[in-house]
Amino acid sequence: MNTPICDFVNEFTKRSPHRLHMPGHKGKSFLDFEAYDITEIDGADSLYEADGIIRESEKNVSELFDAVTFYSTEGSSQCIKAMLHLVCMEKEEKPLIWAGRNVHKSFLSSAVLTDFEIKWLYPENDASYLSCRIDGERLRKELEKSDSKPDAVYVTSPDYLGNMCDIRSLSRVCHENGILLLVDNAHGSYLKFLPESLHPIDLGADMCTDSAHKTLPVLTGGAYLHISKKVAHIFENKVKNALSLFGSTSPSYLILQSLDMANKILCETFRKDLSEFLGEVIKLKSTLENQGFALVGDEILKITIDTKKYGYKGQEVAEILKGKNIFCEFCDEDFIVFMLSPYTDKEALTVLKETLCSIQKKDPITDYPPCSPRPEKVYSPRKAAFMPHETMTADNCLGRTLAFSTVGCPPAVPIIAGGEKIDKEVINCFRYYNITECTVIK
Repeated sequence: MNTPICDFVNEFTKRSPHRLHMPGHKGKSFLDFEAYDITEIDGADSLYEADGIIRESEKNVSELFDAVTFYSTEGSSQCIKAMLHLVCMEKEEKPLIWAGRNVHKSFLSSAVLTDFEIKWLYPENDASYLSCRIDGERLRKELEKSDSKPDAVYVTSPDYLGNMCDIRSLSRVCHENGILLLVDNAHGSYLKFLPESLHPIDLGADMCTDSAHKTLPVLTGGAYLHISKKVAHIFENKVKNALSLFGSTSPSYLILQSLDMANKILCETFRKDLSEFLGEVIKLKSTLENQGFALVGDEILKITIDTKKYGYKGQEVAEILKGKNIFCEFCDEDFIVFMLSPYTDKEALTVLKETLCSIQKKDPITDYPPCSPRPEKVYSPRKAAFMPHETMTADNCLGRTLAFSTVGCPPAVPIIAGGEKIDKEVINCFRYYNITECTVIK
């Protein structure tokens, strides 16, 4: 597979050009990559008006994913906003979206910017607010008892802990009822390249976003917005405008080159590398379970340990691992999460295994997290965000209404949404997760 963006930039740099254009480093080496950092000069195409090398590269990635696929250099956050905006564009009135409660904060940012109605779908068995596993049967029951159908159902799969929704059954129920299925697949770009694809588009989703940089050999910020061929005739010509609403007019050509080169790698070597690596991951997970660790989730390239069952908080295990120069993706009171890819060194897996297995097991810690709260909605996220607000200590916010969520990343999953009332259950969650401040409506 060719790499038109990379080829153009390589040829450009070989000419030792006089760069009388942005950016200001002028190709001089301060961090060793500036020569490849260009702007929309003649021949370089333009991301949101692509008709040259970027368009050619996006056709390549579309072929790989068997979808109509578009690049983002601002992560899945930009794609999520664009995806939801596309749904809004198809409705004269305010659309209704049913969403699994464990959304990334980009979903709520989109609700502020585009103003759609939300009905939350809550987990039945998931204790952590980071998870919300939903299947088709659950969705069907919700539809049967509802007076109105949503315009779209939105789920996060895989979630931060590695749990996956049943996308195939969800898509079946959605399509039986004329509903779009949208998937935040930020953590699952690689699912397309498993021996049997588990990518949402292949399982029936209408639109989804992938953070290519999370599990593929792509620079941070590289992402895809995929449109299923079944609905491409509705959305394809509107995607670039939707992305441009939420993105910079100066997209990174370094990230575009990374996405472009990834096409060649995905086409030529990635499937083989991934297939071989899966065996190493399966052996490591088996060893950890035999050691007594409780693993969470069904995503193959993520190792999530429920550390309290082993007698430790997630942060405590993370500190032990840091002493061996191992850095996890995420940890909190209950879990530690490791994200892997075929480019994870075997040495890293060995050190991880040996260090974890050297930790002495203790009596389980039994203070498990409070159930996910279901706070009362007072205002829409959009209305709440534009109302006068103030920041207060969380313990003093009982009965107040949240203005907007300021949760950090990782995991960037809000416990409570803007416009919702802070009740006792929410306060309990704040205390458990050490959230000390809130921005509330005056």
